[in-house]
Amino acid sequence: MGQGLARRRVRHYLRDMSQIDPVVVPARPRKPDWIRVKAPMGVAFAETKALMRRLNLATVCEEAACPNIGECWTKKHATVMILGDTCTRACAFCNVKTGMPRAVDPLEPQHTADAAAELGLEHIVVTSVDRDDLPDGGASQFVKVIEALRRTTPNTTIEILTPDFRNKSQAAVEAIISARPDVYNHNLETVPRLYPTIRPGARYYASLRLLDSIKQHDPTIFTKSGMMMGLGEDRMEVHQVMDDMRSADVDFLTLGQYLQPTPRHVKVEEFVTPATFNAYAAIARAKGFLLVASSPLTRSSYHAGDDFAKLKAARQAKLS
Repeated sequence: MGQGLARRRVRHYLRDMSQIDPVVVPARPRKPDWIRVKAPMGVAFAETKALMRRLNLATVCEEAACPNIGECWTKKHATVMILGDTCTRACAFCNVKTGMPRAVDPLEPQHTADAAAELGLEHIVVTSVDRDDLPDGGASQFVKVIEALRRTTPNTTIEILTPDFRNKSQAAVEAIISARPDVYNHNLETVPRLYPTIRPGARYYASLRLLDSIKQHDPTIFTKSGMMMGLGEDRMEVHQVMDDMRSADVDFLTLGQYLQPTPRHVKVEEFVTPATFNAYAAIARAKGFLLVASSPLTRSSYHAGDDFAKLKAARQAKLS
């Protein structure tokens, strides 16, 4: 074949291909400037990571791909995730891996207390994966962690963020309440309409009953719950969840922007503006929450120590 004929055929091929409509792949929403964070770095960050590995502890900071990990670990604040790093559920928003978990580590409670001591934590947040495979859902491990912290670092205040313990005995939750954490957090995560797709293993009203049962059992424990914004909820639905939380006497509300951890997770429907977060906060305060944290980067354990001090002050002001 002559070179001239070959070039003409290439031109004809390119001309014909240009008539075909290209396949358009929808782009993932671009993160706005207000939720961009600095990459984690520094000596303190590395030391916090090394400590967690040495004590064989998982952290929600890492497993859930928290955007605030750089800031928090640089300040040597880490949220311990007990009961292993594998969850028995597969929520559409969560980056924690799903599968059959390993046996519960009997050393985990003391290792958590040792971490709090070495980090010099005045306030610690302890959360966990869902452990539907355990008879009590892992409640007894929370109790052991609280007891270990009280022995080892008696001046450290304790905040727990637990699963819903769905289909478990009420005694499991009551055992944790009786151990008297300073703050009991359980997140509703989203509006009831979205539960089948966002939290298929959970039930909205079961979570609400859990929050209510804490106050029924011990009104002195601060309760806390949070929601992710940008999953497709509308404002009236958010307002209704606030009302439901207040009906359960929840003290502290957190609202933050959902960020899609990987392409296989549910996509972001909307990047909620800081102004909208501020508007939600004003409404929540009017509904009677003692404290509200509402911003794109707000997470359950973000600035938890400072917020606990504000909670105590708000209660004292209300009683005086």
